[in-house]
Amino acid sequence: MQPAPARAPTRPNDGMGLDGDSSHGRGPVTQEQDPLALYIHWPFCVSKCPYCDFNSHVRASVDEAAWQAALLADLAHEAALTPGRRLSSIFFGGGTPSLMPPATVAALIAAAGRHWGFADGIEITLEANPSSVEAARFADLAAAGVNRVSLGLQALDNETLHFLGRAHDVAEGLAALDTAQKAFARTSFDLIYARPGQSEADWAAELSRALAFGTGHLSLYQLTIEPGTRFATLAASGKLTPVDPDHGATLFELTRAMTAAAGLPAYEISNHARAGEQSRHNLTYWRYGDYLGVGPGAHGRRLGCATTRRRKPENYLSAIARNGHGIEAEDALPPETRAAEALLMGLRLDEGVSLARIAARSGIAADRLIDRAAARRLAALGLLSAGDDHVRVTPAGMILLDAILAEIVAV
Repeated sequence: MQPAPARAPTRPNDGMGLDGDSSHGRGPVTQEQDPLALYIHWPFCVSKCPYCDFNSHVRASVDEAAWQAALLADLAHEAALTPGRRLSSIFFGGGTPSLMPPATVAALIAAAGRHWGFADGIEITLEANPSSVEAARFADLAAAGVNRVSLGLQALDNETLHFLGRAHDVAEGLAALDTAQKAFARTSFDLIYARPGQSEADWAAELSRALAFGTGHLSLYQLTIEPGTRFATLAASGKLTPVDPDHGATLFELTRAMTAAAGLPAYEISNHARAGEQSRHNLTYWRYGDYLGVGPGAHGRRLGCATTRRRKPENYLSAIARNGHGIEAEDALPPETRAAEALLMGLRLDEGVSLARIAARSGIAADRLIDRAAARRLAALGLLSAGDDHVRVTPAGMILLDAILAEIVAV
């Protein structure tokens, strides 16, 4: 899974980033000075979930040697374009990257170390399905260098898991979570809420159970009906009724209150963590740092350019054989686009954004970035905090983030 670049979504800033990075408080910073994030996409799944619109594919067989060679070639291409940079994070997404052979994961991590070198405390995350088959690989994946796992539990009752098209049941998922917590230094898991028929009491009980498992990070997403998915087809035919938006807002507020009380406050609209447990990789996206995307359908942002890889696995392999990389498009982003993307991504964060920092990275003057009249109006309503430099959507405003972004982003 990889967040789409700069697509708007459905603590007061103290000058320090959530990981102790003081880049928000210092002078102009060029992205060439900063560490890189690396995203590697494994496109294969055992089956396609009805809510999923990510680039995932079901294949009867996978030539694992060919895929290892292709991903290594794509990695080398990106490395040649970014000399002298270090990696702060690696993220294996999908698809289902826990289906990757641990030897392939190890080869990619080792190659990344040779190409770039690692920043101190590098975070290496792998998304995993919580099946017993994949959990059996966790020790080998940890030995390969993975130090953080993100488990797709999605729900804690079997009826809902069946509705969501998941192959595991609750017992299997919790056994995988236990195995993950023993194998990896850090563990996160996903849950989907605001499901049809889910009451406030239902979600409170499920979230309370989830918080008791003791992980330092939770990703909690409202169920959305994405175009092109099986759920979209069911909704169009009247066979699935999405949750009423007002009820969804109630569940959103309950989620933030319960996670904050448990010591895992929201640091992004859908992500909650203890201090120091935030996803370093995803913070690079949201803070609009440079990140490299390798593998089918992966996108990247490096040195002012947007890159997109070919989505279909077979076309990606053909492109690697032909060109030595899987790039389908590589476009220089105009300053206005870079500035807008930085605002759209950064205002998802509880810490907000520094306009001076965005101006330094985009070339657009800070006073042109936001609509000050709209910002004052929203601040008066308690939905926004906007000083001369720092802009932050308040907790009360997060549920209205789409509308707020539409009003204040001026570029």
